[in-house]
Amino acid sequence: MKKRTLASRVEGIAPFQVMAVLARAKVLQALGEDVIHLEVGEPDFVAPKAVADAGVQAIKEGKTGYTSATGLSELKSTISRYYASRYQVDVAPERIIVTPGASGALLLMASLMVDQGDEVIMPDPCYPCNRHFLIQAGAKAKLIETQAERAFEIDLNRLSDDWTANTSGLWLASPSNPTGAVLNKSYLAEAWQRVEALGGHLLVDEIYQGLVFEGDDFTVLSISDEIFVINSFSKYFAMTGWRLGWIVVPEWAIEGATKLAQNLFISAPSVSQYAALRAFEPDVLAECEARRQQLDRRRVTLLAGLAKIGLPVVAPAQGAFYIYVDVSSVTDDAMAWCLELLEEEKVALTPGADFGIKNANKYVRFAYTCDELRLQDALERIKRFIVSNKRLVV
Repeated sequence: MKKRTLASRVEGIAPFQVMAVLARAKVLQALGEDVIHLEVGEPDFVAPKAVADAGVQAIKEGKTGYTSATGLSELKSTISRYYASRYQVDVAPERIIVTPGASGALLLMASLMVDQGDEVIMPDPCYPCNRHFLIQAGAKAKLIETQAERAFEIDLNRLSDDWTANTSGLWLASPSNPTGAVLNKSYLAEAWQRVEALGGHLLVDEIYQGLVFEGDDFTVLSISDEIFVINSFSKYFAMTGWRLGWIVVPEWAIEGATKLAQNLFISAPSVSQYAALRAFEPDVLAECEARRQQLDRRRVTLLAGLAKIGLPVVAPAQGAFYIYVDVSSVTDDAMAWCLELLEEEKVALTPGADFGIKNANKYVRFAYTCDELRLQDALERIKRFIVSNKRLVV
């Protein structure tokens, strides 16, 4: 009898190291310890009340059945108008495919544009699930080493050297997880020009769009209608558990994307879609903007505190809610350092190995997902931890 085993693709998917940190943090909390969570990419906001109320109303009205596979027509039209009003970009509703979270959009993208044996270029570091979705398509990510001095941006002058006969495309993110860096428009325009010349596709992950504190908040769709874009209601609109996102595809890809949506997930959650319609009303957008300003104050607090401790920030923290920090002055193993910090001072952080390979043990990601007082408390604890272990003179 043949031994039952997992599919070989499972071996290629690395577990999140931060889950070990999170699991231990939960144990400590259950024991009554005061843990400060700076590891998980989810601020201490919930969906605006008006949005939640709209979801409840949808349930009361029985709007809980399947929708069109590509999303409610009124939601697609609303997203289209949002692009026009906020970013002055014309995006036809037909090009918008509503998905079960940005993860659903990434799964659709991997299935739509990548063949078995292909590779997709991504920067090292980057969000790990992006490369794991490629494994589901029988493909793989080609991580390109980047430098902190260049804000971890891929050197586009070398893109043609990195490109091979098996390369399908280039996937970027702005604002970035884990670095918080924002790609400027000229960089993305050049990226598209080079990718187009090489015969590939360009995907830009814009799920942190709107959460920009320095530089221009724009969409890459202002550069070309041929670029693929994913977005989400999870970050700017704080609808993480509602599992709702979207992908914008070129006109020529609409039919293929629709077929995949029909087969991969039937439709995105209907209640979430009806709730999301309320997210684009002026009062909710004003609330989201106030939250963005609150996140900016947290960012400033954390940047100032890290500077006082002497832990260098290695990428411009211009957006999202992350700061990428070099801890090589205090440890040669960021994962071990994170676990020790959690045990001794009850501060939870994410090790860099979750996001990349090259020099990953040098870095730690801070998520400024709690208020300024908690951030200041966390900084004091980290300072005490470093001094007590005589690892850095402060």
